[in-house]
Amino acid sequence: MSVVSVIFKYIGLFLILGGAASTIIGSIGHIRFPDVYNRAHAATKSSTIAVLITLVGALIYIAATQGVFSVQLLLGIIFVYLTNPVGSHLLLRAAYRSKVELSELTLVDELKEVMHKDEELNHKEKEQ
Repeated sequence: MSVVSVIFKYIGLFLILGGAASTIIGSIGHIRFPDVYNRAHAATKSSTIAVLITLVGALIYIAATQGVFSVQLLLGIIFVYLTNPVGSHLLLRAAYRSKVELSELTLVDELKEVMHKDEELNHKEKEQ
């Protein structure tokens, strides 16, 4: 093995460990945060970052040790990057529409005005 491939091998391992650390930090946030919205934020942010860092580390490690570029890992990175935040957004929007309570610690509800305007527009459309 050349020196460059050994360096890339350790960079890949370091990124994989960073992904594991991000998962642990997100798990702590998921346990400690007060309501479903904050918990979902911690879970989504940490899982997206953890999976991306881990897959990039695996991509670099495989390229350094085996000398191949994995298109499957690249597709996995793109898929997670696009679907995880969108899925979380849709779940939280459904929770908000179902009137799941915010924490007492929440100071501002910016979505309240937008949802109220949407309800008024829907009500006017039904009347016509």
